Amino acid sequence: MVRYKSDVPRGAAGKISLEAAAVIVAAALAGVGIVTEAPAQAMPSGPVTINIVDVAGDLALTQDAFELYVKKNPTRVSKFTYTKAPAPELPGKLKAMQSAGRSDIDLVLTGVGFLGNAVEQGLLVKLLPEYAAKFPGLMNNYQPAAAKMQELAQAQGILVVFMPAGPLIEYNPAKVKQPPTTAQELLAWCKANPNRLIYARPANSGPGRTFIMGLPYILGDKNPKDPVNGWEKTWAYLKDLNSCIEYYPTGTGAVMKELGEGSRDITVTMTGWDLNPRILGIVPKDYKVTPLKGMTWINDAHYMVIPKGVAPEKVAVILDLMAYLLTPEAQAYTYDKGYFYPGPAVKNVTLSMAPKESQDAIKEFGRPEYDKWLSEFPHTQSLEPKAQVEAFRIWDQQVGAQKTK
Repeated sequence: MVRYKSDVPRGAAGKISLEAAAVIVAAALAGVGIVTEAPAQAMPSGPVTINIVDVAGDLALTQDAFELYVKKNPTRVSKFTYTKAPAPELPGKLKAMQSAGRSDIDLVLTGVGFLGNAVEQGLLVKLLPEYAAKFPGLMNNYQPAAAKMQELAQAQGILVVFMPAGPLIEYNPAKVKQPPTTAQELLAWCKANPNRLIYARPANSGPGRTFIMGLPYILGDKNPKDPVNGWEKTWAYLKDLNSCIEYYPTGTGAVMKELGEGSRDITVTMTGWDLNPRILGIVPKDYKVTPLKGMTWINDAHYMVIPKGVAPEKVAVILDLMAYLLTPEAQAYTYDKGYFYPGPAVKNVTLSMAPKESQDAIKEFGRPEYDKWLSEFPHTQSLEPKAQVEAFRIWDQQVGAQKTK
């Protein structure tokens, strides 16, 4: 459980006041960190438009739930506007808007990458413990592995979807008769088949990010949580692998398109990016996946965050929306078409609760071997946001600088 410091009023003699003591006692009785009452956020007098920016592809999982919220709450929300943006570009845009006193973006749907940059630059509203009363039992309601990922939000985001991720290797079985099963076999295959392996820039790709974060475990680096001082083997490996990679796309969608069209034969992937492109017909159904020997699952998640400067009445609506998106009804939509497989972050949301379209797609395109691998290999959460920023910086400068496009 994350422990949060709270500013408590003190008497002239430096003793904690009775009011502060009451807050601390209430926190001890609550199930989710320290619960303090933030100043009440009054709902707007009429419905408002909420402007949402998605830098993680999260709308594939949550947009149906957003629209259901509008139907249930027409006096609060008139509509949502949706925009998609590359994660690396948004911090600068938010910073410029906030410096100009504007708030054109009300809610951001993000992975850990943007979250790290935004937290580091102080661009987000602190949600916990200030608004913990809106999310009773938050940590207890999450699946245990999702609760660990919530800790990475550093009190400035609320986790909405969860995936055990990867890294996994995806390949065309017609072209790759003996798929690599170790990191060294993957490197050897790449050198023997130049330009047939592809992965996207990690700063803007879930599979790319998961791949570089998983390599320190596979290669036996001295500190997998420290990309600056603990990834000596990983950085050497990635530079060596770079010698047989033509270029790095700026997004995973372009990777899957090339894989599906046959211009590449192998890529790195994770559970959702395996299922979803095959369900959508972008990648052939018969393409295969395999783990690398010694892998550790690098769990992944998406978060809801509020940029600083959003009007208080909109904040009130957004907090209510966030709470709704954690209900079983809303979470059941996150199975989607396998994009972030399985999807739900909270406990006891089964596939049988999902829309029939989701149930049918996952039953047809899912892989029975995932259950075995999920229990066979250990799990860990993604790097802390600040460490991710450092990992992306080093990759950009030392590996992909001349080949990203």
